[in-house]
Amino acid sequence: MRSLFLCLVLLQLIWTCAGQFPRPCANSEGLRTKECCPVWDGDGSPCGALSGRGFCTEVLVSDEPNGPQYPHSGIDDRERWPLAFFNRTCRCAGNYGGFDCGECRFGYWGPGCAQYRESVRRNIMTMSTAEQQKFISYLNLAKNTISRDYVVSTVTRAEMGENGENPMFSEINTYDLFVWIHYYVSRDTLLGGPGNVWRDIDFAHESAAFLPWHRVFLLHWENELRKLTGDFNFTIPYWDWRNAQSCEVCTDALMGGRSSLRPDLISPASVFSSWKVICTQPEEYNNREVLCNATGEGPLLRNPGNHDPNRVPRIPTAADVDFTIGLREYETETMDRFSNLSFRNVIEGFASPETGMAMTGQSTMHNGLHVFMNGTMSEVQSSANDPIFLLHHAFIDSIFERWLRTHQPLRSGYPSSNAPIGHNDGYYMVPFLPLYRNGDYFLSNKALGYEYAYLLDPGQRFLQEFLTPYLQQAQEIWQWLLGAGIFGAVIATLLAVLAVFARRRWRRNQKKKRASSYGERQPLLQSSSEEGSSSYQTTL
Repeated sequence: MRSLFLCLVLLQLIWTCAGQFPRPCANSEGLRTKECCPVWDGDGSPCGALSGRGFCTEVLVSDEPNGPQYPHSGIDDRERWPLAFFNRTCRCAGNYGGFDCGECRFGYWGPGCAQYRESVRRNIMTMSTAEQQKFISYLNLAKNTISRDYVVSTVTRAEMGENGENPMFSEINTYDLFVWIHYYVSRDTLLGGPGNVWRDIDFAHESAAFLPWHRVFLLHWENELRKLTGDFNFTIPYWDWRNAQSCEVCTDALMGGRSSLRPDLISPASVFSSWKVICTQPEEYNNREVLCNATGEGPLLRNPGNHDPNRVPRIPTAADVDFTIGLREYETETMDRFSNLSFRNVIEGFASPETGMAMTGQSTMHNGLHVFMNGTMSEVQSSANDPIFLLHHAFIDSIFERWLRTHQPLRSGYPSSNAPIGHNDGYYMVPFLPLYRNGDYFLSNKALGYEYAYLLDPGQRFLQEFLTPYLQQAQEIWQWLLGAGIFGAVIATLLAVLAVFARRRWRRNQKKKRASSYGERQPLLQSSSEEGSSSYQTTL
């Protein structure tokens, strides 16, 4: 409890928001002033300052040295993020969050963001059919709804002009917003000239920030879906792929089966067969010296299992996961894909889940499942196009959580310097605005307001994975049940009324019969008196 309390106190200092560029800042004025402090509609002041929700402040970036993997300086907009675009942003107070401090930070709810609530992410395979269908409908809604709050940049900052006189931003749907974010954080650095790029750079992979960055990515994605659908109980489900022999979620009822016409396409019976992917042609972008502009580029491709078996011999097993969790050090040595006995490097898939030693020519764990899908999901920059990405990374995040609970590492266990660019503790995550530091999310998900069903104690797990689906189904048909109950009550009432009337009528008939019988016997008494019982008749 003490560690959880310390985590909650720490999070009071975290700056929160989602997305790439907030709409109010994506204009010439924002670029010229380098300020992104939007007005909160609730009180008409920047960052909700009049209501004490936050304030506009200078951005202070970390000056800790980076590793040798990226030898350049001043040529990539992601260096010293976000200073190429903004040097003043909103800093939210207390439990407030959002780019204008108009929302709550992760795990908090209510008008004053004072209510802590823990949401539970569940196994998609144990969800009810109705819940699975709702999840798929939410994904499709996000794919077909323009983001209300965010846009993406289609060119570099330099191409927008020194004073932002040529702002180049594009609208994007809510689902593709996160596809673009994943592309942008992992793209190559353009050095000038066709195809002249620096490839050994990635602000969210191949080093320490891999797990914290994707944790924030999923939390933002979850938050945007809640706002879009109005369903604030929504959580991203996970796919527990341990010991799986095939892609269990690749069915038309879930994430789309295989097309009978072409094995790398999605079955026409699935809604995902109509999806268009974005940001899938990195070599073309490099040759043209451009960024992905978020336009559709073709269908979603997936051909699970038909990959190179030498590269990925099998889907990770429970034994692989257990070995990985047993590694004590989060990051080691060079802090990149060549690290040995590093929990991060093993779970990411650059090292063996049997020995912990770095490998070349093979992909394991996280990387292995991406390669196993053998399609759009198998390329880093385009992988988030496939909705299985969400299920997969939710489960990877749960393994990260298991490691955190097992070893309870100190903040000092996360590298503060000399990690590859973008991965030091104090580096702000690219490309989120306002800002999140990597090291701030090197902590349990309990402090962030969510849990995984399979990590609950047995009683809670039974409630979440077995009882909850039935209760939710009942909730979904409560109107029918209420109507049936009312109808049944009316029928029962009518029957009761009829029974009462019938009883009363029967009793009246009985009385009439008794009265009739008394009238028939009276003459006999009279005749009896007439025959010699005058004294009795007189007495009567």
